[in-house]
Amino acid sequence: MNITRYQIFLKVVERGSFTRAAEELGFTQSSVSHAIQTLESDVGLPLLARNRGGVSLTADGRALLPYIAEICNAQHRMEEAAIDLRGLETGLVRLATFTSVSVQWLPYVLKSFQEQYPGIEFEILPGDYNQIEQWVAEGRADCGFLRLPSLLGLDVWLLHQDQLRVILPFSHPLAGKEPFPSSALAELPFIQLDEGGDNEIGAVFDSLQIRPNVRYTVKDDQTLLAMVSNGLGISILPELMIRRSPFPVVQCRLEKTFSRTIGICVKDRNACSASTRRFIQHVQRWVSTTYER
Repeated sequence: MNITRYQIFLKVVERGSFTRAAEELGFTQSSVSHAIQTLESDVGLPLLARNRGGVSLTADGRALLPYIAEICNAQHRMEEAAIDLRGLETGLVRLATFTSVSVQWLPYVLKSFQEQYPGIEFEILPGDYNQIEQWVAEGRADCGFLRLPSLLGLDVWLLHQDQLRVILPFSHPLAGKEPFPSSALAELPFIQLDEGGDNEIGAVFDSLQIRPNVRYTVKDDQTLLAMVSNGLGISILPELMIRRSPFPVVQCRLEKTFSRTIGICVKDRNACSASTRRFIQHVQRWVSTTYER
């Protein structure tokens, strides 16, 4: 059994492209293509469909994907267990994370962690809340940042209550108004962040029994901040998304307190590798120190 072929297959599926998979893995495109062809020959089935837009799974590929993923996960767990038994300060942590944590926390957490454990490597998997939970539950990620509670019953550690704030341009007449009047949320032009299935901002309006005057809907928080700073409307975002914003905005408290609870999760805390446990402990210390009152 050639585990490398399975790992290449999973990366091609993840990226939807031989070229992008080759770049991330440090292989040539021809070697990636050859590995997939050899794997398909070994199983006697076409696993990927090639097309102009990239590659996609065939029906047979979808059927075999969970088994291939489990083989790779088992290999990873075996390597981590061997490292633990040898007592070495090395290992690989596959970390799933969402955008605001990736930007505002991760560079500082990883820098301070790797000063202590330079031999531990990381694979960063960016996703949304639902993807992160699924990846951890399936074993594709060793741990992940997410919004609590966990919908899949994962083992979690609470890290931070991230309060939601109204954001306005500096020139707005209500800039600095504390708390921000709820009635104005229904009247002023509102820029809505498209959260997919994670409608934490929509829940604010439901609780306040307000229907916002939505003028724009955007998918990216940086675009939203830029639009607010240029006077196109107001919005609501978690504090972590506003922190160190390159765009000048004013943030105000809401009349009621709303927040998202950020945590870090694993599938089973009793089955974590030593490197994953060390990282989670480091994250807990970093967050508690950073947000000390």
